[in-house]
Amino acid sequence: MILPERSWGLGRALLCCLLALIAGCTAHPVTREHTTALRPAEIEATALGRWTRQASREEGGDSGFALLAEGEDALAVRARLVDEAERRLDIQAYSIDEGQTTRALLRRIFDAAERGVQVRLLLDDLSAVGQNARLAALDSHPQIQVRVFNPVTFGRGHLASWVLAAALDVQRTHRRMHNKLWITDNAAAITGGRNLGDPYFNAGDPRNFADLDLLAVGPVVDALSLSFDLYWNHGLAQPIGRYQRVEAGAWQHLRDELGAGPAERDASRSMPARRRHDGVAAKEALPDVLHWGKGEALWDPPGKIRVPGRPPFGMTLAGALHERVMPLDSRLLIISAYFVPLARGTQLLVELAESGIQIDVITNALSASDMPWVHGDYAARRPELLASGVRLFEMRAEHEDTDDSAGLSGSPMSSLHIKALGFDDDQVFVGSFNVDPRSLWWNTETGVLAESESLAAEFHALAEIGMAPALSYEVGLDGSGNIVWETQIDGERVRLEHEPGSRWQHFSAWLSRVLGLAPWL
Repeated sequence: MILPERSWGLGRALLCCLLALIAGCTAHPVTREHTTALRPAEIEATALGRWTRQASREEGGDSGFALLAEGEDALAVRARLVDEAERRLDIQAYSIDEGQTTRALLRRIFDAAERGVQVRLLLDDLSAVGQNARLAALDSHPQIQVRVFNPVTFGRGHLASWVLAAALDVQRTHRRMHNKLWITDNAAAITGGRNLGDPYFNAGDPRNFADLDLLAVGPVVDALSLSFDLYWNHGLAQPIGRYQRVEAGAWQHLRDELGAGPAERDASRSMPARRRHDGVAAKEALPDVLHWGKGEALWDPPGKIRVPGRPPFGMTLAGALHERVMPLDSRLLIISAYFVPLARGTQLLVELAESGIQIDVITNALSASDMPWVHGDYAARRPELLASGVRLFEMRAEHEDTDDSAGLSGSPMSSLHIKALGFDDDQVFVGSFNVDPRSLWWNTETGVLAESESLAAEFHALAEIGMAPALSYEVGLDGSGNIVWETQIDGERVRLEHEPGSRWQHFSAWLSRVLGLAPWL
């Protein structure tokens, strides 16, 4: 039976009330202040701002870039950027998990706020499920503001009730803010694939994510700061205080819970790191690691989430990136945790490969993927891609010991989480964008396109390590056209004729393909 529109509206209202009673959560009136990035004079009034502006001028107005492949480095740089913040700290993240690295960074953020730094923390609403009280306590500090993007008003206490409430407006709520940014004094920024949680910094047990960030200074940070402001001030970004009430001093209790001992205060010591670093964010260390070149920040508009159906390709980050890098001259390198090219993407890659462009793809093996249902459509397209000359590498879940994994291995149990692209020999894109329909159409994403031959050379060298048989399977076709996987086991090169993975992983991939779920993944 189809209910009349008015009857459905009444039913939805009643269900919302029921969810509110179940969750004990209602919206409260909270002032929502419009704030923006620091002005140029305010940026140059900070030590980091003065140095980055002067360094950029000396490099002809270019931006500086550094790849952060090791989880230990990525954590240490974030910690150093918090410690060096004088005026402003802006953080945008898809998820924030409980863990020792998160606790250590939050403690540093409290220390920064106590010395007068203004902190703006913008999270996708899904990450707030079950953490509303904690985030509201953080927000209760006079110098810290926490907002959630694309929020669900009711059922916020538990994932099941959140999903039920989200189902009332699924056309909006299935779309999420996937952006990741970390900006200090609007002078130095990090973007890439890492969320906030132990597995992203090689501190997970037993599994870690092999990931990649890009540290940037110079003019490109102005654009990244603008993108943050657009999201922060958008109507979909709402103060956490509207959904969770806490006492005024709740932040003091949270700070005490985080601990104040030396081990807790030193992020680089709060995890079982293989190496320890003082960080490379300080101006004394930056000149030794930065690659200078042109840079452009790209992002989806926050209003993409409200566009009915699939947004026009031209309004997406992917459309902007395609416009800037095509046509290619020689090569394309794709490193994507979730690689779902669909029919149109497959056709494009085949055409490029057949025109003489070298195309290499690194993604997760079925056995390594944390979302095996994403694997189904890609698996069906492997024969066509391979026949055209595209090279496919799938990172293994368990790999051989290697002295130089450059952060790609993550740990003996790892899953690829990198989202990065290399174009020819001089351009690199690092951000939150997976080569899949969800990043293209449904989520919002951000990243930086950098033009630098030395940065591109480092990126391709990193990829070569990831392609090594000790870490990945090289997928190929045998003489009969069947898929095979070549790799290294116990130091010996072997060829596998059956795809590694559990029965559940194989079933999930098969079911996803049969149900045609790929456009939504």
